[in-house]
Amino acid sequence: MNSSRTARERVRAELTREIAEIARRHLATEGAVGLSLRAVAREMGMSSSAVYRYFPSKDDLLTTLIIDGYNALGRVVEQADAGCDRADHGGRWRAVCHAVRDWALAHPHEYALLYGSPVPGYQAPQDTVAPAMRDTIVFGRIVSEAHEAGALTVPAGPMGTGAAGVAEDMARVREQVMPGVPDAVAVRAVTAWTGVFGWIGFELFGQFNNVIEHRAALFDHSVAALGALIGLPRPVGESTA
Repeated sequence: MNSSRTARERVRAELTREIAEIARRHLATEGAVGLSLRAVAREMGMSSSAVYRYFPSKDDLLTTLIIDGYNALGRVVEQADAGCDRADHGGRWRAVCHAVRDWALAHPHEYALLYGSPVPGYQAPQDTVAPAMRDTIVFGRIVSEAHEAGALTVPAGPMGTGAAGVAEDMARVREQVMPGVPDAVAVRAVTAWTGVFGWIGFELFGQFNNVIEHRAALFDHSVAALGALIGLPRPVGESTA
């Protein structure tokens, strides 16, 4: 009986993966709003009722795709950071930012599902939170470790927490992903990280069309500028010229 149950579990897991993979392909043509369990079932040669046994609703399917997407992005960011010298905080920042862009360009429809317009009526459940935090945790670790090592040189400028509630927000950010950093660093770090995603969003969603042609070069320059905003040093071995 145990072997029979295990076999059924393997079949269920394989069919679940296949449904999700077909749904990812449908994202490219239909988008998240147009994603249909019935269309996925037709492509698989299954009845709609059979697919509903694996995903009771479209929201359940979207949740799986979102979790898979966050985990995929998180893995490439973690791998990019792991491939760097731990003391090269500037190099780690650069590698992580490029990993995000590379993944987004290779998976534009999945990136759009994660960071594009919200799907009307869909509410992401709590189990999407941990996967969504994977890349942010890496980013926060780089900043925290740079601060702890005394490697940050925070520029002078109006990046304090004077606005009402900002200090409270930064306290939550520090608690979750950047322990030990001062408010001024936390504000700059949040500004820089969201700047990276904003840049990628402009590139993927067409705002640079007919304006910015040398996007890889400009992205690299922007990443360097955002790293400097945080106070991170240049990558080890990079010329200061």
